[in-house]
Amino acid sequence: MSIAGGVNMAIGRARSIGCTAMQIFVKNNMQWFSRPLTRDEIRTFLEHQQRSELLSIFAHANYLINLAATNGQFHANSIRSLSEELVRADQLELPFLVLHPGAHLGAGEEAGLEKVVESIDCVFSGLPKIKTRIALETTAGQGSCLGNEFEHLAYIISRVCEPERLCVCLDTAHVFASGYDIGTEASVRKTFREFGRVVGLDRLVGIHLNDSKTACGSRVDRHEHIGRGRIGLPAFRFIMGERRFRKIPKVLETPKGKDLREDVINLKTLRRLMRTGRRERLIN
Repeated sequence: MSIAGGVNMAIGRARSIGCTAMQIFVKNNMQWFSRPLTRDEIRTFLEHQQRSELLSIFAHANYLINLAATNGQFHANSIRSLSEELVRADQLELPFLVLHPGAHLGAGEEAGLEKVVESIDCVFSGLPKIKTRIALETTAGQGSCLGNEFEHLAYIISRVCEPERLCVCLDTAHVFASGYDIGTEASVRKTFREFGRVVGLDRLVGIHLNDSKTACGSRVDRHEHIGRGRIGLPAFRFIMGERRFRKIPKVLETPKGKDLREDVINLKTLRRLMRTGRRERLIN
Protein backbone atom coordinates (compact mmCIF):
# COMPACT_ATOMS: atom_id res chain seq x y z
CA MET A 1 0.00 0.00 0.00
CA SER A 2 1.16 3.51 -0.83
CA ILE A 3 2.39 5.70 2.03
CA ALA A 4 1.72 8.92 0.10
CA GLY A 5 0.70 11.61 2.57
CA GLY A 6 2.33 9.75 5.48
CA VAL A 7 2.81 6.17 6.65
CA ASN A 8 -0.45 6.30 8.60
CA MET A 9 -2.42 6.89 5.38
CA ALA A 10 -1.63 3.36 4.20
CA ILE A 11 -3.79 1.88 6.96
CA GLY A 12 -6.97 3.58 5.75
CA ARG A 13 -6.21 2.61 2.15
CA ALA A 14 -5.78 -1.04 3.12
CA ARG A 15 -8.96 -1.16 5.17
CA SER A 16 -10.97 0.62 2.47
CA ILE A 17 -10.77 -2.55 0.35
CA GLY A 18 -11.01 -5.03 3.21
CA CYS A 19 -7.36 -5.96 3.68
CA THR A 20 -6.40 -7.80 6.87
CA ALA A 21 -2.66 -7.77 6.12
CA MET A 22 -0.54 -5.00 4.61
CA GLN A 23 2.96 -4.38 3.32
CA ILE A 24 4.40 -0.87 3.09
CA PHE A 25 7.64 0.91 2.35
CA VAL A 26 8.87 2.93 5.32
CA LYS A 27 10.13 5.70 3.00
CA ASN A 28 10.39 6.46 -0.71
CA ASN A 29 11.39 3.11 -2.22
CA MET A 30 13.63 4.66 -4.90
CA GLN A 31 15.70 6.92 -2.64
CA TRP A 32 18.69 5.98 -0.54
CA PHE A 33 17.90 8.11 2.48
CA SER A 34 15.13 10.15 4.03
CA ARG A 35 14.64 12.42 7.00
CA PRO A 36 13.87 10.56 10.26
CA LEU A 37 10.27 9.90 11.23
CA THR A 38 8.94 12.48 13.67
CA ARG A 39 7.36 11.52 16.99
CA ASP A 40 4.00 12.69 15.65
CA GLU A 41 4.30 10.51 12.55
CA ILE A 42 5.14 7.47 14.67
CA ARG A 43 2.34 8.16 17.16
CA THR A 44 -0.24 8.78 14.40
CA PHE A 45 0.64 5.43 12.82
CA LEU A 46 0.68 3.44 16.07
CA GLU A 47 -2.55 4.99 17.36
CA HIS A 48 -4.50 4.89 14.09
CA GLN A 49 -8.06 3.85 14.92
CA GLN A 50 -8.06 1.12 12.23
CA ARG A 51 -4.60 -0.29 12.95
CA SER A 52 -5.99 -3.11 15.10
CA GLU A 53 -8.16 -4.21 12.16
CA LEU A 54 -5.01 -5.25 10.31
CA LEU A 55 -3.78 -8.57 11.69
CA SER A 56 -0.32 -8.02 10.19
CA ILE A 57 1.65 -5.03 8.93
CA PHE A 58 5.18 -5.43 7.67
CA ALA A 59 7.62 -3.51 5.48
CA HIS A 60 9.65 -3.93 2.31
CA ALA A 61 13.12 -2.43 1.95
CA ASN A 62 13.88 -0.01 -0.89
CA TYR A 63 15.01 -1.45 -4.22
CA LEU A 64 18.39 0.31 -4.33
CA ILE A 65 19.90 -1.74 -1.51
CA ASN A 66 22.44 -4.36 -2.65
CA LEU A 67 24.34 -6.03 0.19
CA ALA A 68 26.57 -7.83 -2.34
CA ALA A 69 27.55 -4.63 -4.17
CA THR A 70 31.12 -4.54 -5.46
CA ASN A 71 31.31 -0.74 -5.65
CA GLY A 72 32.51 0.64 -2.31
CA GLN A 73 30.24 3.70 -2.16
CA PHE A 74 27.21 1.75 -3.35
CA HIS A 75 27.84 -0.89 -0.70
CA ALA A 76 28.29 1.74 2.03
CA ASN A 77 25.01 3.38 0.96
CA SER A 78 23.30 -0.01 1.10
CA ILE A 79 24.50 -0.65 4.66
CA ARG A 80 23.43 2.79 5.85
CA SER A 81 20.08 2.69 4.03
CA LEU A 82 19.16 -0.76 5.36
CA SER A 83 20.13 0.28 8.88
CA GLU A 84 17.98 3.40 8.71
CA GLU A 85 15.00 1.47 7.33
CA LEU A 86 15.26 -1.12 10.11
CA VAL A 87 15.17 1.72 12.63
CA ARG A 88 12.07 3.20 10.97
CA ALA A 89 10.35 -0.20 10.84
CA ASP A 90 11.18 -0.78 14.50
CA GLN A 91 9.77 2.62 15.46
CA LEU A 92 6.53 1.60 13.71
CA GLU A 93 6.63 -1.72 15.61
CA LEU A 94 6.75 -3.80 12.42
CA PRO A 95 7.90 -7.42 12.90
CA PHE A 96 10.08 -7.70 9.80
CA LEU A 97 11.47 -5.87 6.78
CA VAL A 98 11.48 -7.82 3.49
CA LEU A 99 14.81 -7.60 1.65
CA HIS A 100 16.12 -8.90 -1.66
CA PRO A 101 19.44 -10.55 -0.73
CA GLY A 102 21.45 -8.74 -3.41
CA ALA A 103 23.25 -9.20 -6.74
CA HIS A 104 26.86 -10.33 -7.07
CA LEU A 105 27.42 -8.26 -10.28
CA GLY A 106 29.89 -10.73 -11.76
CA ALA A 107 31.84 -11.55 -8.60
CA GLY A 108 30.24 -15.01 -8.50
CA GLU A 109 27.59 -16.60 -6.30
CA GLU A 110 29.91 -17.69 -3.50
CA ALA A 111 31.61 -14.31 -3.21
CA GLY A 112 28.26 -12.57 -3.40
CA LEU A 113 26.71 -14.69 -0.66
CA GLU A 114 29.72 -14.14 1.59
CA LYS A 115 29.39 -10.38 1.05
CA VAL A 116 25.71 -10.55 2.00
CA VAL A 117 26.57 -12.43 5.21
CA GLU A 118 29.25 -9.89 6.14
CA SER A 119 26.87 -7.01 5.37
CA ILE A 120 24.04 -8.38 7.50
CA ASP A 121 26.44 -8.92 10.39
CA CYS A 122 27.62 -5.33 10.00
CA VAL A 123 24.05 -3.98 10.03
CA PHE A 124 22.93 -6.06 13.03
CA SER A 125 26.05 -5.29 15.06
CA GLY A 126 25.23 -1.60 14.77
CA LEU A 127 21.60 -2.12 15.84
CA PRO A 128 21.74 -4.46 18.85
CA LYS A 129 18.37 -3.35 20.30
CA ILE A 130 16.27 -3.37 17.11
CA LYS A 131 13.48 -5.97 17.28
CA THR A 132 12.46 -5.83 13.59
CA ARG A 133 13.93 -8.80 11.74
CA ILE A 134 15.12 -9.03 8.13
CA ALA A 135 12.99 -11.31 5.96
CA LEU A 136 15.10 -12.50 3.04
CA GLU A 137 12.93 -12.70 -0.08
CA THR A 138 13.09 -15.42 -2.70
CA THR A 139 14.01 -13.89 -6.06
CA ALA A 140 13.51 -14.72 -9.74
CA GLY A 141 17.27 -14.80 -10.37
CA GLN A 142 17.37 -12.02 -12.96
CA GLY A 143 20.90 -11.13 -13.98
CA SER A 144 23.23 -11.86 -11.08
CA CYS A 145 20.56 -11.67 -8.36
CA LEU A 146 21.01 -14.01 -5.43
CA GLY A 147 18.16 -15.72 -3.59
CA ASN A 148 16.68 -17.63 -6.52
CA GLU A 149 17.66 -20.94 -4.91
CA PHE A 150 16.49 -21.99 -1.46
CA GLU A 151 20.08 -23.01 -0.78
CA HIS A 152 21.16 -19.35 -1.08
CA LEU A 153 18.84 -18.36 1.77
CA ALA A 154 19.92 -21.33 3.88
CA TYR A 155 23.58 -20.41 3.30
CA ILE A 156 23.05 -16.84 4.52
CA ILE A 157 21.00 -17.87 7.55
CA SER A 158 23.48 -20.54 8.60
CA ARG A 159 26.48 -18.21 8.44
CA VAL A 160 25.36 -14.92 9.98
CA CYS A 161 26.27 -14.27 13.60
CA GLU A 162 22.64 -13.75 14.66
CA PRO A 163 20.47 -16.13 12.61
CA GLU A 164 17.54 -15.60 14.94
CA ARG A 165 17.18 -12.10 13.47
CA LEU A 166 16.56 -13.51 9.97
CA CYS A 167 13.42 -15.01 8.47
CA VAL A 168 12.07 -15.56 4.94
CA CYS A 169 9.35 -14.16 2.68
CA LEU A 170 8.41 -16.37 -0.28
CA ASP A 171 7.23 -14.78 -3.53
CA THR A 172 5.22 -17.13 -5.76
CA ALA A 173 6.06 -15.34 -9.03
CA HIS A 174 9.74 -15.31 -8.12
CA VAL A 175 10.04 -18.99 -7.19
CA PHE A 176 8.15 -19.95 -10.38
CA ALA A 177 10.35 -17.78 -12.62
CA SER A 178 13.47 -19.06 -10.87
CA GLY A 179 12.61 -22.64 -11.83
CA TYR A 180 10.47 -24.12 -9.06
CA ASP A 181 7.38 -25.54 -10.77
CA ILE A 182 4.28 -24.66 -8.74
CA GLY A 183 1.79 -24.99 -11.57
CA THR A 184 -0.08 -27.94 -10.04
CA GLU A 185 -1.07 -28.88 -6.50
CA ALA A 186 1.38 -31.79 -6.59
CA SER A 187 4.26 -29.57 -7.72
CA VAL A 188 3.51 -26.76 -5.26
CA ARG A 189 3.42 -29.33 -2.43
CA LYS A 190 6.79 -30.64 -3.63
CA THR A 191 8.24 -27.11 -3.70
CA PHE A 192 7.15 -26.37 -0.14
CA ARG A 193 8.55 -29.73 1.02
CA GLU A 194 11.88 -28.72 -0.51
CA PHE A 195 11.67 -25.30 1.12
CA GLY A 196 11.01 -26.99 4.46
CA ARG A 197 13.94 -29.35 4.01
CA VAL A 198 16.45 -26.70 2.88
CA VAL A 199 15.36 -23.56 4.77
CA GLY A 200 12.73 -24.69 7.28
CA LEU A 201 9.04 -23.76 7.33
CA ASP A 202 9.59 -22.21 10.76
CA ARG A 203 11.52 -19.44 8.97
CA LEU A 204 8.58 -18.55 6.69
CA VAL A 205 6.88 -15.38 7.97
CA GLY A 206 5.29 -13.89 4.85
CA ILE A 207 4.12 -14.80 1.35
CA HIS A 208 3.84 -12.53 -1.69
CA LEU A 209 0.98 -13.90 -3.79
CA ASN A 210 1.67 -12.98 -7.40
CA ASP A 211 1.02 -14.79 -10.67
CA SER A 212 3.79 -14.65 -13.28
CA LYS A 213 3.76 -13.19 -16.78
CA THR A 214 6.81 -15.30 -17.62
CA ALA A 215 7.38 -19.05 -17.86
CA CYS A 216 8.79 -21.34 -15.20
CA GLY A 217 12.58 -21.05 -15.23
CA SER A 218 12.60 -17.85 -17.30
CA ARG A 219 14.40 -15.95 -14.51
CA VAL A 220 12.43 -12.86 -15.56
CA ASP A 221 10.52 -11.05 -12.80
CA ARG A 222 7.14 -9.91 -14.14
CA HIS A 223 4.11 -10.04 -11.85
CA GLU A 224 0.60 -10.77 -13.09
CA HIS A 225 -2.92 -10.82 -11.61
CA ILE A 226 -3.99 -14.00 -9.82
CA GLY A 227 -5.10 -16.64 -12.33
CA ARG A 228 -4.08 -14.58 -15.37
CA GLY A 229 -0.47 -15.70 -15.56
CA ARG A 230 1.57 -18.83 -16.16
CA ILE A 231 1.22 -20.22 -12.64
CA GLY A 232 -2.55 -20.68 -12.68
CA LEU A 233 -4.94 -21.16 -9.77
CA PRO A 234 -3.95 -24.52 -8.16
CA ALA A 235 -0.91 -23.07 -6.35
CA PHE A 236 -2.94 -20.23 -4.86
CA ARG A 237 -5.78 -22.57 -3.87
CA PHE A 238 -3.26 -24.75 -2.02
CA ILE A 239 -1.55 -21.83 -0.25
CA MET A 240 -4.83 -20.17 0.75
CA GLY A 241 -6.35 -23.43 2.00
CA GLU A 242 -3.30 -24.95 3.69
CA ARG A 243 -3.70 -25.02 7.47
CA ARG A 244 0.04 -24.58 8.10
CA PHE A 245 -0.03 -21.23 6.29
CA ARG A 246 -3.23 -19.90 7.87
CA LYS A 247 -1.46 -17.48 10.23
CA ILE A 248 1.24 -16.45 7.76
CA PRO A 249 0.39 -13.00 6.30
CA LYS A 250 -0.08 -12.94 2.55
CA VAL A 251 0.02 -9.81 0.40
CA LEU A 252 -0.40 -8.90 -3.26
CA GLU A 253 2.26 -7.20 -5.37
CA THR A 254 0.20 -7.35 -8.56
CA PRO A 255 -0.22 -4.36 -10.91
CA LYS A 256 -2.63 -1.74 -9.59
CA GLY A 257 -4.20 1.62 -10.33
CA LYS A 258 -4.94 4.46 -7.93
CA ASP A 259 -8.50 3.27 -7.24
CA LEU A 260 -7.21 -0.18 -6.13
CA ARG A 261 -9.88 -1.89 -8.29
CA GLU A 262 -7.42 -4.60 -9.35
CA ASP A 263 -6.58 -5.38 -5.72
CA VAL A 264 -10.29 -5.85 -4.95
CA ILE A 265 -10.60 -8.38 -7.80
CA ASN A 266 -7.47 -10.28 -6.77
CA LEU A 267 -8.54 -10.37 -3.11
CA LYS A 268 -11.94 -11.72 -4.11
CA THR A 269 -10.26 -14.46 -6.16
CA LEU A 270 -7.94 -15.44 -3.32
CA ARG A 271 -10.75 -15.56 -0.75
CA ARG A 272 -12.82 -17.74 -3.06
CA LEU A 273 -9.85 -20.07 -3.46
CA MET A 274 -9.40 -20.13 0.30
CA ARG A 275 -12.97 -21.32 0.80
CA THR A 276 -12.78 -24.01 -1.90
CA GLY A 277 -9.32 -25.14 -0.78
CA ARG A 278 -10.46 -25.62 2.81
CA ARG A 279 -13.60 -27.47 1.70
CA GLU A 280 -11.54 -29.85 -0.40
CA ARG A 281 -9.29 -30.62 2.57
CA LEU A 282 -12.28 -31.32 4.80
CA ILE A 283 -13.72 -33.72 2.20
CA ASN A 284 -10.38 -35.47 1.74
